[in-house]
This record gives sequence, C-alpha cells and structure tokens, in this order.
Amino acid sequence: MSVFVPADYFRELRREEIFPDFSRPLEIDLGSGDGTFLVEMARQHPERDFLGVERLGGRVLKTAKKIKRAGLQNARVLQLESAYTVGWLLPALSISRLHLLCPDPWPKKRHHKNRLVNNVEFLNGLERILVPGGEFLLKTDHEDFFHNAIESLSQRSAFERLDWPDDAFFYPQTDFEKHWLSQGLSIYRAQWRRA
Repeated sequence: MSVFVPADYFRELRREEIFPDFSRPLEIDLGSGDGTFLVEMARQHPERDFLGVERLGGRVLKTAKKIKRAGLQNARVLQLESAYTVGWLLPALSISRLHLLCPDPWPKKRHHKNRLVNNVEFLNGLERILVPGGEFLLKTDHEDFFHNAIESLSQRSAFERLDWPDDAFFYPQTDFEKHWLSQGLSIYRAQWRRA
C-alpha cells in the first residue's frame, strides 16, 4: 500500500517496517507536498526506496494516487509532522539521504525559532537517522532561511558541507521550484554529508 501507517507512533520504527528489504538505500522526502519529486526519484531509482513525509491529508492522498498510478513498489507516503518523524520515529542509522525542499521559511524574525533548521529535535534526529556518509540535501527559495541553515549545520561537527554542482546527479524540480524559477527568482541549495 502506498500510504504507510506505522503500527505504533510512539516508538522508534524498525527499518523493515517501512520497506521489507532493509538492504536497499532508504531516502526521505520531508514535506513531500503533492509527491512530484518523490515519484520522479522513485521512477529514476528503482534500486532505492523512498518515503515521503507530509503533514496535510489532501497532499498525502494525492501522492498516494500518483504512486499507485505509476505502479511504484519503492515509494510510500506517511502523514505526520516532520520534526517528530525525524526526531523520534525514523530508525537510527537507516536513512541514506534526506531531502528538504522549499520548507516553510518562517520569514518573520520572531518565528525563526519555528524553522526546522533551528529545531534541536530535528537536528539531533537528523544526526541519529543518517547512516555514516548519508546526505542531507536542502533547497529553498528564501535566502535568509538558506543562510540560517548553513550557520546552524556548521555548528554540528557530525555534518560536512559538500559542493553541489548543477549536473552532479539526477534531481527533479518540484512544481514550486519550477514556478519560482520561471519568475526569474533564485533557488538556493546545500548538501551535507554525515561524518
């Protein structure tokens, strides 16, 4: 089934509960929206498994329909809040890549504490769930959020920032990113490796 519903939301999952073959790399699309990125990645990489995490029910159902329509066995979607999922639910040392694409930038200064990249639960969880050598990839349209993320991750010795050239690897654009770029605006991106 393309919607993943954990048996228990109050304990750390085992890797094989998400996808049975835990020898395959598992990637997370955090805040997966309508599932465009998730589905394209799963199509391009049938040797990997992909779990989308999305808080909004309508988006989860839309993503599940796309997964089913594409006949993908390596993609699922979970309806849950991002910081909790990363901080507590996902299994330790099990994620090869976590993608965070155009998250809510919480632009007002008084709301910066709400940004995922400033959330200790999220940052500790990210360090806990990524395999050694695992990657955290971020794209945002918000320059201040981008610089905040760079600063926040630079204070964590477990993460090493990597270059991310345009043609480094297949990476589909989200609908939001396409819309933003069509207006001549910038998308900022950064990639880190778990030491």
